Amino acid sequence: MQVDPWESGNPYEFYIGRWSRPVAHKFLEWLSPAERQRWLDVGCGTGVLSSSILEVTTPQTVLAVDTSETFIVFAQQTYQDPRLRFQVGDACKLPTETGNFDVVVSGLALNFIPVPLVALTEMVRATRTGGVVAIYVWDYAKKMQMLRYFWDAAIAIDPRAKELDEGERFPFCQPSTLEGLFEKANLKKVEVRAIDVPTIFRNFDDYWSPFLGGQGPAPGYIKSLSNDQRKGLEKQLHTVLPVRSDGTIALIARAWAVRGAV
Repeated sequence: MQVDPWESGNPYEFYIGRWSRPVAHKFLEWLSPAERQRWLDVGCGTGVLSSSILEVTTPQTVLAVDTSETFIVFAQQTYQDPRLRFQVGDACKLPTETGNFDVVVSGLALNFIPVPLVALTEMVRATRTGGVVAIYVWDYAKKMQMLRYFWDAAIAIDPRAKELDEGERFPFCQPSTLEGLFEKANLKKVEVRAIDVPTIFRNFDDYWSPFLGGQGPAPGYIKSLSNDQRKGLEKQLHTVLPVRSDGTIALIARAWAVRGAV
């Protein structure tokens, strides 16, 4: 029942990209890098982290790679800067020389990479001695609340949905597993921290509509349902979501970030 379609930029931006940017900014502020660094963004998707590097830091260059040609085309059309280059590339076999970058990062991609340790080892290879490797992932199991409420509601009426729940499927969404992964990759001075951003939805439709794009595990699950099943899920969410008196829904999006030195 696994459904992880990530195919095009606009549905992703509407679904979860709008919450990715503030997380990316806080992540980069935490890294507090030196100026004129050479950056590599692995699993860049639609370019949220890559473009945020230009906004928050003063890089010399940024190379951003992703396996999805569609995402790369979307990013190339959306962000134009002489310091930034997008390229199709495999996280487990990075198209770069050894030790070529000062900072190598990955945002919200690790759990969708088939062999995370291989990808992290490649990120370490691409980083110069003394450089930094850092990633962040959603806290699927607990405080990425828009997804947590969704999957808890789905599982309550359809136990099969548990097979798709990122909190169940993805081990690298908690501090201990992230720290252990970095230690296996022989990174030094490993640090982990939570990054929280508010996710305020104007009303139920503002919460629900992004799930209808058919892209990602939760939207892919909805796409597989009949009309009656979708209505049942909507009803369950109406019951459990913390809707305020003015109709807004105030949630938190938490990511776990980890960094280490090469």
